[in-house]
Amino acid sequence: MRRVSIFGATGSIGQNTIDLIRRAPDAYDVVALTGGRNVEQLSRDAVELGAQIAVTCYEDCLAPLRDALAGTDVEVAAGDAAIAEAATRPVDWVMSAIVGAAGLVPGLRALEQGATLALANKESLVTAGQLIMGAAAAHDARILPVDSEHSAVFQALVGENIEEVERVIITASGGAFRDWPIQDLAGATLAQASSHPNWDMGQRITIDSASMFNKALELIETREFFDIPPASIETIVHHESMIHAMVGFRDGGIMAHVGPPDMRHAIGYALHWPERQDLPVERLDFAKLGQFTFRAPDPARYPALTVARDVMETRGLSGAVFNAAKERALDGFIAGDIGFLQMADVVAETLNKMSSELCLGIAELTLDKVQDTDALSRIRAGEIIQEMG
Repeated sequence: MRRVSIFGATGSIGQNTIDLIRRAPDAYDVVALTGGRNVEQLSRDAVELGAQIAVTCYEDCLAPLRDALAGTDVEVAAGDAAIAEAATRPVDWVMSAIVGAAGLVPGLRALEQGATLALANKESLVTAGQLIMGAAAAHDARILPVDSEHSAVFQALVGENIEEVERVIITASGGAFRDWPIQDLAGATLAQASSHPNWDMGQRITIDSASMFNKALELIETREFFDIPPASIETIVHHESMIHAMVGFRDGGIMAHVGPPDMRHAIGYALHWPERQDLPVERLDFAKLGQFTFRAPDPARYPALTVARDVMETRGLSGAVFNAAKERALDGFIAGDIGFLQMADVVAETLNKMSSELCLGIAELTLDKVQDTDALSRIRAGEIIQEMG
């Protein structure tokens, strides 16, 4: 029986993970589940799966969670420190699906225990890629990518020599505004940005898809996880979201990973690795699909991609600045303080300001440096948003 923990259990990735575990309950011993304000879901899953501990990241949700789990054997806790403590509990496999920079510390703590980390929290690699990969190496732990794109690259590289890779192509749906006239983007509303053409996701990641900030994060993540030069990493708009990534080799051959837009494939691959197991995902009928369409991403439509290129070259602390500013800019757009296109402006300007205050391209990262940079970047991004208002 494998011991597993799920961080971010109430989100879409966490729920899909639970769906797979639920299908073979005798194979897993669930240690920790964490979530946010959806106390009802968190408590229900904790009881069903027999978790040792359930943790909410919000202190004000502790009492409702305790009430919901009264009379059970499930421990209850709240707050970032409690989540970090839960990550130190010995397990074999951890799903890291907490959204944002908050997923960094639990991921590090899990790696320090030697656990296999199924990484859906792309911000961990963006903000502290060298730190995360170094922790895995130091503690003989393994990281398995769960983003569909990076899982696709990982699978395409099985049995291959990374030195023979010529290019990696990350696909993007293009988001809600891929067919909009560019002149209309400045007036895009929150409701319009919150609707995805292919995927059913949470609001924040759906908006990130519309702005292509999610793909900008994934480009940086590709650079950090696979240690591939930025010039060899590409992105292309692929409307159908069936090809998740492609890997091109020095002999001109390209391997494409094709599958339905169902996150249970990437999750299941990480859950069962190094073996493959039956998964409840759609089997594609290529005759019905008919064709795949592609087009190059327009830099004017997706300025986040250009900013990400600079971060990939600089590395160091620039990823922490990029992510913190992106999260703060997204907050500003959701609150109505800035427009859709201004999010990229906030991030670019924050990077400019922070580069004049700090040496962003430092060679050696520490957790303290990353967290301090994250906090200061959020302040600077907030100042820029106020100036725009």
